[in-house]
Amino acid sequence: MSAKAYLYLVVTTFLWGGNTAFGKMAVGHVSPMMLNLSRWGIAFMLITAISVPQLRRDWPEIRRNWLLLLAYGAIGYTAFNGFLYSALKYTSAVNGAIEQGGIPVLIFIINFIFFRIPVSAIQILGFLISFVGVALTASHGDLATLLTLTLNYGDALLLLAVLAYSLYTVALRWRPQIHWRSLMAGSAFGATLAALPLVFWEAETGNLILPDTLGLAIIAYAALLPSLVSQILYVKGVEVIGANRAGLFVNLVPVFGTLLSILVVGESLQLFHVVAMVLVLGGIAIAEWGKPKEKT
Repeated sequence: MSAKAYLYLVVTTFLWGGNTAFGKMAVGHVSPMMLNLSRWGIAFMLITAISVPQLRRDWPEIRRNWLLLLAYGAIGYTAFNGFLYSALKYTSAVNGAIEQGGIPVLIFIINFIFFRIPVSAIQILGFLISFVGVALTASHGDLATLLTLTLNYGDALLLLAVLAYSLYTVALRWRPQIHWRSLMAGSAFGATLAALPLVFWEAETGNLILPDTLGLAIIAYAALLPSLVSQILYVKGVEVIGANRAGLFVNLVPVFGTLLSILVVGESLQLFHVVAMVLVLGGIAIAEWGKPKEKT
């Protein structure tokens, strides 16, 4: 079962990395909050259309847990993306990539403080190695540039984005016992509702851009893959191996994002990209190998 969970999480982070690459292409073709609302609105309609039997069967549990389901979407989906999109107006992409790499360690910290989930020394070592790979990717092979980074308003928003997705991942421990389609439909609905006021705010500030042809294509990609498929796979991965171990795979996002930017945007592949990939994958492997033994 763990091997299947690993596959789920690798595909998830690959699609999230693709979302970063295509997000760069979206600039000037659709505004960030409109993209956010459109992707979750479409994802909600699609998952609902194919989930009628499950929704009917799970309706009593959905009614009992409706607030939790809405919170999953509002915090894990819309809040994360809303803070992230807004942050990139004020801070560098280097800061953004590095601070998103803090999601796994924050998951470890939250789980240890509130639930006393054990963490081994080898897992910590694996995380540190993986994070060095993230930092190497973000700094384009020159770790010395990290010493010049400063914290600004955008960095503060990024920290809120990191906190939002970490809380979402940890909170999946309380997911109701319903079909994954019902869970996704409820969360996508919450994300759509939470995204609406952000679009109104974007319009009021004069920053709303309705999608053109390329913008529509990017919305379709984001709705089908990063918003729908990847979130389903992430939930299923967390179910199998837990939030601590699943969260570590988030470190693959900047690596995949870099590699896909080479293909989509045309950036060149350099040696530090390969080294970073080895470090991130190696760190994940070490953390998995060093996970605490389960008590029988």
